[in-house]
Amino acid sequence: MKNRPTPVNAVVLSSPAKLNLFLAITGRRADGFHELVSVVTTVEFGDTLTVEPRARGYSLVCDDPALEIDETNLVLKAARAFAAATGWTGGAHFSLVKRIPMGAGLGGGSSNATMALRALNQLAGEPLTNDALAAVAATLGSDCPLFLQGGPLIMRGRGEVIEALPAGAAARLRGRRALIFKPPLGISTVWAYRQMAAGAPGSYLPVDKAEARVSAWLAAAGEEGAAEALLFNNMEGPAFAKFIALPVLLERLRAEFGLAPRMSGSGSACFAFLPEGAPIGGIEARIRELWGPEVFVTETRLR
Repeated sequence: MKNRPTPVNAVVLSSPAKLNLFLAITGRRADGFHELVSVVTTVEFGDTLTVEPRARGYSLVCDDPALEIDETNLVLKAARAFAAATGWTGGAHFSLVKRIPMGAGLGGGSSNATMALRALNQLAGEPLTNDALAAVAATLGSDCPLFLQGGPLIMRGRGEVIEALPAGAAARLRGRRALIFKPPLGISTVWAYRQMAAGAPGSYLPVDKAEARVSAWLAAAGEEGAAEALLFNNMEGPAFAKFIALPVLLERLRAEFGLAPRMSGSGSACFAFLPEGAPIGGIEARIRELWGPEVFVTETRLR
């Protein structure tokens, strides 16, 4: 994608990645969707989406040639959904600088789509309220609405029911230093949920037990209330059973560096909180040794 001047009336938005700090898939609904309870937050790291107004029509370019930019892309689906919801007849050109890896469980596509909705709403003169924008976002993907709120949040239902964490609990998470790392392989979200439904290792956690674990953490103090004590993901079961490199590395990081690494979402990206001021050279070297030189690694902070 060629660099070019950005028009004054363009909208430029950060499109953040997300991390599931606690993720319990609690069961499958009659409509095929899965129910969940998740404590999730956005992070400082992410993509950048520039949206330029056009008289009509929508177009998309991206600096990552691996990303499909046809009508199946969630950004263009978001544009069509916005037009259908508002009757807006304008158009837009989307330029996406892609940093969030695909097939990672970091919500990159959902974040891009949600930021596209937000940008179009600005260009169109704010025809949709935040609640209405969230309703449109939910039609594009279960985790899309969370990107309108940021984090930390509790997600329920299939992801469309969102509740802000109490201020004290949120303060334990905000600003935490984290390392995100992903092997060259990706994991299909559809595949992961099918494995859960088929009874793969680590399958459903009953909703009452999931809610009890979250409630206990919210009420805890000291070490029991630390961010590390919250971490859980029962989607690790099917992923770890098939991709043995994931649990092998995470166990090494626990044993050698005292970290508490987990997988985010359906994977394959993982993350670990880092002590303030601690060097990451040795940790990154170990990750690259076990997962190869093409591994994705980035340091960020929770929002």
